[in-house]
Amino acid sequence: MSVVTDGIEPLTCVFEDDGLVPNNPMPFVVYKHVLKLANDQPEKTIEDLFGANGWGDMWRNGIFDYLHYHATVHEALGVARGHARVRFGGDHGQEVEVTAGDVAILPAGTGHQCLSASPDFSVVGAYPPGPKMQVTRPTPENYRKAIKTIPEVKLPRTDPVRGPDGPLIKLWNRTD
Repeated sequence: MSVVTDGIEPLTCVFEDDGLVPNNPMPFVVYKHVLKLANDQPEKTIEDLFGANGWGDMWRNGIFDYLHYHATVHEALGVARGHARVRFGGDHGQEVEVTAGDVAILPAGTGHQCLSASPDFSVVGAYPPGPKMQVTRPTPENYRKAIKTIPEVKLPRTDPVRGPDGPLIKLWNRTD
């Protein structure tokens, strides 16, 4: 039985470079209510799905309450429990209420920060094969480095939710 709800199309948004948070010309992607988590181990359910779709190097936790981004990797965030208000795209980005069953996929450079969360908020983070994740704070020096590394980050071969034929593959099909 699939843990992915059929017929859910992802929402997308492109965030502008603000001079400190580079963001990415590829869209931020969020699947709302896409995962069926009707069990007592929702984190494991998400880990199994992400792993089956080639996104590994996973962790379980929340989302940092300070603005940061990852300049060397793309990131998937699967909400296992609870809910939170997260600002994506930096200080001038968009606030999104994420709840259990949602998955956000951030192209390298996308700023994010948890503004508030329920006490039970739990997220599984995952990355496609490639360099290790590094937390980057928005400073002028980090920005100068990031705008050079972000275009070099390899595209994932699969959508962490829908696999090799998932919408992410078409949405992120950049021509280098």
